[in-house]
Amino acid sequence: MNKIVASLGLVALGASSLQAAVEGLTPSMTKPWSASVTLRGFYDDNLNSSGSSSRPEVFGFEVSPAVGFEWAPAQTTHLRLGYIYSFKYYDHTPVGQSDRFDQTHSFTLALEHAFSERHQLVVGDSFVIGQEPDFLRAGNSMATFQRLSGNNIRNYGSIALKEQFTRLFGIEVGYNNAFYDYAQKDGSAAAPSASGTLDRIEHTLHLDTRWVLQPETVGIFGYQFRWTDYTANEEIAFTSDPRLPVVHSENRNYREHYAYVGADHTFRPDLTASLRVGARFIDFYNDPTGSGNGWGPYAMLSVIWTYATESRFELGVTHDINSTDVTGGDANGGNFTASQETTVVYASVNHRITPKLRGSIVGQFQNGTFKGGTDNGSSERDYLVGLNLNYQFTAHLSSEIGYNYDKLDSEIGRSFDRNRVYIGVTAGY
Repeated sequence: MNKIVASLGLVALGASSLQAAVEGLTPSMTKPWSASVTLRGFYDDNLNSSGSSSRPEVFGFEVSPAVGFEWAPAQTTHLRLGYIYSFKYYDHTPVGQSDRFDQTHSFTLALEHAFSERHQLVVGDSFVIGQEPDFLRAGNSMATFQRLSGNNIRNYGSIALKEQFTRLFGIEVGYNNAFYDYAQKDGSAAAPSASGTLDRIEHTLHLDTRWVLQPETVGIFGYQFRWTDYTANEEIAFTSDPRLPVVHSENRNYREHYAYVGADHTFRPDLTASLRVGARFIDFYNDPTGSGNGWGPYAMLSVIWTYATESRFELGVTHDINSTDVTGGDANGGNFTASQETTVVYASVNHRITPKLRGSIVGQFQNGTFKGGTDNGSSERDYLVGLNLNYQFTAHLSSEIGYNYDKLDSEIGRSFDRNRVYIGVTAGY
């Protein structure tokens, strides 16, 4: 049996999705499986994302084993599986928890199968248990910016079937499911819990018609249905409206209909882009005030450029409605904060500096405007930046150093910034 070479070193912070939830899990095509152990040391100057002058800083270390499996029995089928475990130990007990340690788990699955040249199936699933907000999200936007102690769960599954009926016309039918279950429970209308405000199941169905306009361009005419069902059944806010004096989790439930057009275009074999623009109608069917119902814009842009060997640039923009941990019960206006309208811009560069040295820069900006309640029209702007350098000593041993910066600029009084640095080594086989 092959053995993993475990090397002593300092361990990393690692749980941020800015560093990719499956980092280090891409198996070599020369063997179906891979395994690694990462040891890192880290410093976090604001672990609890506090806006006060007394910032809860910590030092610590992390041990993170990972395994991956890749199976491609034929050109028509490709299966990938991965698991990462992380154990972090802090030099003192963080505020809001009873232990000096945290544990995270990340499971990933991806399956692609081509029944024929015109008929393809794509299945994926990502299951995580963790504490960091960017690690727990399923899409580009974040519903909360606070680190939350405990075993918080998020699962995101997707399935899509593509059928090309003729040379010029095809369809794509897909379903996505996102499940959230937060550890902090039993809140009240005066002090809602994370579970009360964020536990939910999101169902998304889409049907895209695909028209081959040119060999490099596919036009899209599509429809999407989204249903968000809040599951905690807890009190989350008060209002002055006699129809809804106490707001419960399920009063935020909504159904949403999207109609959009767009295109997928290949500029060159190494440069592709996708665009969707349209409108959406949202119905908060469990809110007797009906204050949040109405139309809004929808947009999505994605650009991917592989500009050199093992070097890649990605850029994306999205605009949509998403969930929020803010409830904003309004004792005067009679309504509450049901959602926020969010624009997200993200970009990343992964560059091979030398055959053994690689660097990455990732960043994201999120601007969200609250809809309803005392905070109606107020905005929050979140900035995330991650820097990483990785040096490959041998085929089985590498080192890394990195820095993450988080900043929330909030108009509702919860601004903060956070700096995290880490250094470590990884032994793999």
